Amino acid sequence: MAQIKIFGYADKISVKPGDTIQFHVSADGTSTAEAHLVRLIHGDEHPHGPGFIEEEIDCVANGTWRVEKQFTQVGSFLEVADPDRKLALDGSITLCAFIWPTWPDVGHRQCLLGRWDNDKNRGYGLGINPSGRLEFWVGSGNEVDYLQTELPLQKQAWYFVAATFDARSGRATLYQEGVMNRYNSLLSKVAPVEYRSHVSEVFRFGQNNLSDTPFLVAGSRDWHALRGHFVSQLYCGKIDRCGVFDRPLGRDELDVIRSGGQPPSYGMVAYWDTTKGYTDHGIGDVVVDIGPNRLNANGHNRPVRAQTGYNWNGRNDCFRLAPHEYGGIEFHADAMIDSNWKVTKRLELPETLRSGAYAMRVRGGDGKGLAEEYIVFFVRPRVPSGRIALLFSTATYIAYANERFATDGHIVQPMAGQPPTISEVDIEIYENPEFGGGCYDSHADGAGICYSSYRRPMVNMRPKYRISAFDLPWNFPADLSILAWLEHKGYDYDVLTDEDVHREGVAAMAPYACILNSTHPEYHSERMLDAHEDYIAGGGRFICMGANSFCCNVAFRDDEPWIMECRKTGGHWIAWAARPGEYYLATTGQMGGIWTGFQRWGQKLVGNTFAGEGFAHSQPYRRMPDSYDPALAWITEGIEGELIGDFGLGNGGAAGIEIDCYKLGFGTPPNTKIIASSGGHPDNYIAHDEEGAHAHQGFSGTHNYILRADMVYFEAPNDGAVFATGSIAFGSALPINGFENNVSQLLSNVVNAFVRPGPLPSLLHKLQPSTGRTENVA
Repeated sequence: MAQIKIFGYADKISVKPGDTIQFHVSADGTSTAEAHLVRLIHGDEHPHGPGFIEEEIDCVANGTWRVEKQFTQVGSFLEVADPDRKLALDGSITLCAFIWPTWPDVGHRQCLLGRWDNDKNRGYGLGINPSGRLEFWVGSGNEVDYLQTELPLQKQAWYFVAATFDARSGRATLYQEGVMNRYNSLLSKVAPVEYRSHVSEVFRFGQNNLSDTPFLVAGSRDWHALRGHFVSQLYCGKIDRCGVFDRPLGRDELDVIRSGGQPPSYGMVAYWDTTKGYTDHGIGDVVVDIGPNRLNANGHNRPVRAQTGYNWNGRNDCFRLAPHEYGGIEFHADAMIDSNWKVTKRLELPETLRSGAYAMRVRGGDGKGLAEEYIVFFVRPRVPSGRIALLFSTATYIAYANERFATDGHIVQPMAGQPPTISEVDIEIYENPEFGGGCYDSHADGAGICYSSYRRPMVNMRPKYRISAFDLPWNFPADLSILAWLEHKGYDYDVLTDEDVHREGVAAMAPYACILNSTHPEYHSERMLDAHEDYIAGGGRFICMGANSFCCNVAFRDDEPWIMECRKTGGHWIAWAARPGEYYLATTGQMGGIWTGFQRWGQKLVGNTFAGEGFAHSQPYRRMPDSYDPALAWITEGIEGELIGDFGLGNGGAAGIEIDCYKLGFGTPPNTKIIASSGGHPDNYIAHDEEGAHAHQGFSGTHNYILRADMVYFEAPNDGAVFATGSIAFGSALPINGFENNVSQLLSNVVNAFVRPGPLPSLLHKLQPSTGRTENVA
């Protein structure tokens, strides 16, 4: 019997009652699956907690679904819109392009540009053959004629390449010249490398085009009996300005283009100027043809733009300053931003659905392991009704989607202090490129992944999932412990997502008196960050439940909110680094990296932010002198002793995993009070590099006072306030002992005070100094 595997995703991550949501499911080993809508309440199956909790919800979609194996087109490429088949050239032809290959010796053919059918062997193409040499070929259907250069291409070196074919004589030529300068390539001129190659040969026949073959850049058409047409021969590397002519250009004409001159108009069929279309706010997926036929090309799987081109000279670091130097479009054979699976089921959500975290649970066979999928989404109220909102960090979930820390992260075991715990789901994701990686991973060609999306299966959003590198619930599964706490305490709450805040700004947050966010609110767009600041300054009361908060800058397009761009750069621990000159987001034109680079430290917003991280045991907090201020007694009311949170599902303590600290020099509001702090973290906790210009002995947990989680509180204008835990592990301490513990008590004190209309308890206390007592406001 074949092993049953079920994977799926939804087309939306945030919906309202009455909205229609689509589910896309792929199944191996079965043609049917049992589906049921569930409301998710708790995820972590740690034996010291309440375990996994879900509530089954009646809906018309529940029942047996027909499922099938679905395929995903991976790899980025351009497809030219050519309805009149102007590019179905049957006679003489010239193809030319500037290229910067990143993996020329990958071992299989890569098509740079052409109108080639790989299944029928018909058409023409210019590419790189399995030995890493430039190659031109034409196919008649029965046979293919090839011509290759004498020298293999060097990786990360700019070339101008061209192929010409004279139909009258049958002569084909290949033109290969290096166009390196002091900045644009991996090697300098001191390396004794030969880049030039010119070869010529008479072909036996010319190309024979099929009528429906598309003209592609960075791939070619292929076909499979089960999946139909798809794109193969995918290219890894950059392509700058490229063109097609209906005559063989002469060597002198090609030299002019190589030198930066204008391509000849005579015989031009198409010439894609990859520098056209830049604005101060970025660039899209359409590549403009400046030729006579206006055959624009459209990107699939988000080819990376805003990349340096063949003529980048190192003076400018952004396309906004010199767009003509940013013609490079980078392609990756394993890029993937949308599975594009057929819809398995559409569901109009019941109007009576309460706000919460939901999933369509889909099970095949025994429903265990890979045979069980949870397709997670969030339901907002049609009209906000609660005074509390729980804000799920969906941008962070997208950043970490299908991460491969355990298998590819070289520093993970020293950080974790333990070997990874690999599950069959981790192996499946690692072995199957169709699921794609996240912004912590790199493409197979070595470049960092800068686009991630939720329109594909995200296994680490499954509610029971534990991150294999650290054997912990991470992000969404951990955040469910906060939701379970709200449920247990009986609070009336709604849920929000980062996507809602990005799209609607502060209007999405304004209806709520108190907003709690999640355990790891790391990634934020500018709109999201602005909305948080405006909410708090406008009188909102905000509880930052996690750590490594408000650190990284990301971007979304308005019409495709499921795709996020992230460029790793700046003084932050980063999984990969954007190359020089490629720091700016193609989506918005803003520099990527971390918000520190914009002087928008997390401390300015919530009083603390990233101090460091480690993944051995967590620590408790110890109460600080500010907690004994009578005006703040309401925060710790009912708590006995000095220690808070010497327990937890997150490595045994409420302070740990990633931790944030108070820092006046980074914008912590001067009226901020430190309620409690941790200390004595193990030596696999390392301080963030912002904490010192040089790593040195004593930078780790047992020696470094910076490595602490500061639990802070401050009052903001208009009766606003912020309480921040400074620890990812805080939320995982809430469920201990049936939610009856001092972490839970402290959070209840804060939430109760934050949702109550009128002045905060500390302000009321200040208004009654003569009584010498704290007013009971509970």
